[in-house]
Amino acid sequence: MKQPAKIVIAVAALLALLVLSDAFYIVSETNQVILTQFGEPVGGAIMNPGLHVKLPFVQKTHVFEKRWLEWDGDSNQIPTKDKKYIWVDTYARWRISDPLVFFQRVRDERGAYSRLDDIIDGETRNAIANHNLIEIVRTSNRPFETTGELQEVLDVVTVLEKVEVGRDKINAIILKAASAITPEYGIELRDVKLKRVNYVDDVQRKVFDRMISERKRIAERYRSEGDGKSAEIRGQREREAKRIESEAYRKGQEVMGKADAEATQIYAAAYNRDPAFYQFIKTLDTYREIMGRETVLILSTDAEFLKFLRQSK
Repeated sequence: MKQPAKIVIAVAALLALLVLSDAFYIVSETNQVILTQFGEPVGGAIMNPGLHVKLPFVQKTHVFEKRWLEWDGDSNQIPTKDKKYIWVDTYARWRISDPLVFFQRVRDERGAYSRLDDIIDGETRNAIANHNLIEIVRTSNRPFETTGELQEVLDVVTVLEKVEVGRDKINAIILKAASAITPEYGIELRDVKLKRVNYVDDVQRKVFDRMISERKRIAERYRSEGDGKSAEIRGQREREAKRIESEAYRKGQEVMGKADAEATQIYAAAYNRDPAFYQFIKTLDTYREIMGRETVLILSTDAEFLKFLRQSK
């Protein structure tokens, strides 16, 4: 075979391979496919998994998810019915229920997310604006399980306000309203929830300041009670110390009184046995106490105090 013929055969085989490779496509278990020809859909959605055939290079495949997808919206500032401005963050679960309509109306998932932003955010805004803040925050009238401290911090009016609708029903209202619109885009909504609700920054700061001031007030009360208890304990301690000191002084005086009495008895007994000797000893002790090297005494020569000195001459 000549060389040009080989080249022609190789080119033909390559073209046939390219044609065959573009003529077949695979649909997985989790996908669904729309075929377009020159940009326009051809036939309905292909849902069955497996190997399928299309016109090569003329028809194109557009693959879409069968599974439930997540939509996570941005936080929006919305006023409630009672004029409380809050940030509301929502999320939803959705899927492509009609791939053909979905492709014709939004083209792809990016377009779907854009439409869901408009639909769900709009219905969320309507639902929030038609209900008071307490309805959005609470689900039922279940009483709070609080301590005495927390009860003082909570707003009594808000705590006692009755919930007539509640957060779960508001979620259902948003889901019902949004689900009535999404089929126009080949989308089915399964669930819509308020993921997070919070005050706007200015109000949030005021709430935090109020909570801080309440906690400071409670802490100051505890400190005051602690100071009072501390003063009471100190007073009891001082009274107890004085009682102990008084009791010890009384016992000491009793002991000293008994000792003095016993000493007096001993002195009296000694004095009675030899009064002259006792007088001599006591006089010497007196000399020792009052007379020193520089002591000057002016006494008469017949003073009783110098009796023993005169006898010693």
